[in-house]
Amino acid sequence: MTRALRAVIADDQALVRTGFKMILTADGIEVTAEAADGAEAVAAVRRTRPDVVLMDIRMPQMDGIEATRRIVGDDQAQTRVIILTTYDLDHYVYAALTAGASGFLLKDVSPEHLVAALRLVQTGDALLAPTITRRLIERFAPHHEPQPPAHRDLSALTPRELEVLRLLATGLSNAELASRLFLSPTTVKTHVARILSKLNLRDRVQAVVYAYETGLITPPQPPTRSPGGGGRRQGIRDGHGGG
Repeated sequence: MTRALRAVIADDQALVRTGFKMILTADGIEVTAEAADGAEAVAAVRRTRPDVVLMDIRMPQMDGIEATRRIVGDDQAQTRVIILTTYDLDHYVYAALTAGASGFLLKDVSPEHLVAALRLVQTGDALLAPTITRRLIERFAPHHEPQPPAHRDLSALTPRELEVLRLLATGLSNAELASRLFLSPTTVKTHVARILSKLNLRDRVQAVVYAYETGLITPPQPPTRSPGGGGRRQGIRDGHGGG
């Protein structure tokens, strides 16, 4: 008998936690713990070893970004983190992805999408399309100090794997990679799996982030503002980023 998917819900609003728990348990997902802040989330993960954490970003004591960093940094944990946010494409989401999150969901996600997202991430896949990851990085990476990559080296990759990683980081799917490189989809899938294994990355989202961190891909330079011109403001408008 297959073990039920196990999840921790971390959000400082009890009503949000209750709503998500009802949705998950109705679909056979076991909620092993709830947490009202990041510190409680980290403790709950260490205690119950869930498959996935639904992690709010803005919480007291310890925010979701630091909690994500600690959970992902635990070598014993195979737990994946999905970030819950009010806005798509905001700088908190970018920070969470660089901390190791496997994707994000808006808080008004439908019950069906919520359940499907947890099951997708549990299989080791990335919840966030590489194209969306790239948009996040291109928008917010120039405004953050670069983080040195930890214990990973691009020299471990073969020339072909390096080429695959470079193209993957531009947002191409496996099918598009196969077409571009004149390879079979199965061969591309094998290359991607080897890249993730060699670089100790959890999923394609982290591969895109890593390609930017190492300088394999560089974000485009923001347009120069004319002296007196009103440059475009960086930020979120109406809950959606441009791009």
